[in-house]
Amino acid sequence: MKTSSESRRDFIKKTITGTAALSLGGMLPGFSPQSYARIRGANERVQVGVMGVNSRGLALASNYAIQPNFEVVTISDVDSRAATKCIETVNGLQGRRPADVQDFRKALENKDLDALIVAAPDHWHAPAAILASKAGKHVYLEKPCSHNPHEGELLVAAAKKYKNVIQMGNQRRSWPNVAAGIAEVQGGTIGRPYFVKGWYTNNRASIGNGKKVAVPDWLNYDLWQGPAPRRPYQDNLIHYNWHWFWHWGTGEALNNGTHMVDLMRWGLGVEYPTKVTSVGGRYRYQDDWETPDTQVISMEFPNNTALTWEGRSCNGRSIEGNSVGVIFYGDKGSILIESGNSYKVFDLENKLVKDVKNDLTIDPRNKMNPSQALDAFHFQNFYDGITKGTEQKSDIVGGHQSTLLCQLGNIALRSGGSLDIDPSNGHIKNNPEAMKYWKREYEKGWTPTV
Repeated sequence: MKTSSESRRDFIKKTITGTAALSLGGMLPGFSPQSYARIRGANERVQVGVMGVNSRGLALASNYAIQPNFEVVTISDVDSRAATKCIETVNGLQGRRPADVQDFRKALENKDLDALIVAAPDHWHAPAAILASKAGKHVYLEKPCSHNPHEGELLVAAAKKYKNVIQMGNQRRSWPNVAAGIAEVQGGTIGRPYFVKGWYTNNRASIGNGKKVAVPDWLNYDLWQGPAPRRPYQDNLIHYNWHWFWHWGTGEALNNGTHMVDLMRWGLGVEYPTKVTSVGGRYRYQDDWETPDTQVISMEFPNNTALTWEGRSCNGRSIEGNSVGVIFYGDKGSILIESGNSYKVFDLENKLVKDVKNDLTIDPRNKMNPSQALDAFHFQNFYDGITKGTEQKSDIVGGHQSTLLCQLGNIALRSGGSLDIDPSNGHIKNNPEAMKYWKREYEKGWTPTV
């Protein structure tokens, strides 16, 4: 006789009647999460755990909690304050209290858990996703999918070996008007696209110079460091500022550039470049921030196309009227994909010939939850991948490719400015200095393996 857990898992693998109506990515008018919970049986919901819930993870947990076909069952965070806040928030949204499991590895032991949502710092992304894969769980993985190129290749190998769904959080792949704009690029609206520019702008403050202090009582700093070699705690690291330290973070190029580079790669129909160059540095402030606050990454591809990404963390002047965006240039015109779910088409005389508006409010500088309603499209694609085997809008192969392009930009900057790349696999050619950044050292006992 099958257990209730086995029956639920069997049910999840079947196509669920009525899912098409829900795939629009949000709650239907007049229904609360609790109403859906009564209407739709618990067997139909994919049970997820969320790892890392201070900021973006809180937004993800909240959004998953209001999806009618998901249930958040565990919350894992090294910050006890963040965990408590998230548990209360999720309980209020879905009417069911998730368990507080500080160490996500314990959560993975739950046989009823179907998927892990990873929103911890970058140095945890690939190791956590690999552990979840080994435990037989699906993974929704925030960008970037890895801290370094080697980890990205491990992720691709893990998905192939364990045959689970790993979707990266490049949510714009699922935004309807963005997808329509890319379809116009690929469909010849502007002729042959041959160059594309992407950007991110913000006006971030200095992080100052941190002091080595005692670890706060609310923080499990050892678990926070996890696979990273141990360093003393300092008071300007947690939360968020870890992004700007190479030991844990990957800079603005991976923090926000991944989204735009992914769109550019998608539109051009390319995978790996032949050449990558980058310039930039920490120019605005003199503080502990190590990664560039200003950076330009340029790439050339085998199909006679090129792209460039400009990141300005400390000067918020917009480009083309948008704080983030991409613009494709072709031999018959241009297409601008804006910060939200919208795009514009221009002819060669710079005349606006089509304007597809966004009907939802987007705040791309909101580091927690810039696009809740639109992101639900991505979550529903993840759900369909788990329950139906539907192709993912941003599977781990494509997620790794887009992440790798940004990593190559950082490696170019840190190793002399220019890299020659094997376009068949994205590997760096004949550059021992650059290859020092291909992988990292790990804390003893924490090295990820497939």
